[in-house]
Parts: sequence; structure tokens; C-alpha cells
Amino acid sequence: MITITAIIRVKSDALATMRDALLVVADHVRDNEPETVGFFVSQSMEDPSVFTTYERFANKAAMDRHNGCDVVADFFAVAEPILDGPVTLITADEVAFKA
Repeated sequence: MITITAIIRVKSDALATMRDALLVVADHVRDNEPETVGFFVSQSMEDPSVFTTYERFANKAAMDRHNGCDVVADFFAVAEPILDGPVTLITADEVAFKA
């Protein structure tokens, strides 16, 4: 399993915009990406301007399809102007999982 963790910090006046944009991606994944086996969106309880995603892919091809889809491109178009610093991306091989 391949995973991507993203840590996203946004400007304080753009929380709803980021949340809505991430939920559009989550809806697309749920409805159209069977090999994206998990797509989790979180918002920090301590600092609401920090969002994280945790994405689980069956294989590299699934990850590439997800990252190359129009919905993800649309997300980055919305996100770029409201970011408050660089996005941290960690791509990894999953070591353990508990459902």
C-alpha cells in the first residue's frame, strides 16, 4: 500500500474554502476511485488553519491516476492562493494498518 500524508496550512480567512475544496476531492475519490482505498481529511482541533489528508492507494498506478485527475488539479487551483506556507507531502510505503 502506498500512502500520502499532506499537511496544509491556510490563511485564517479561508478555512471554509479549504474545507469545501477538500470535501469535493473526497467525494470524487469515494465515487470514482476504487483503488484509492482510503482518503481521510482532518482539521486540527488546536489550530483550525491546519488541515491534513491521509491517502491510501492500492498501487502506484492508482496514486498516479488520483494525482493526475482533473479534480485534484481543480483543488490545487483553489488551494494555491489561500495557502499560508508550503504544503508538506510525505509519500510512503505503509508498514502497518489496523481497521
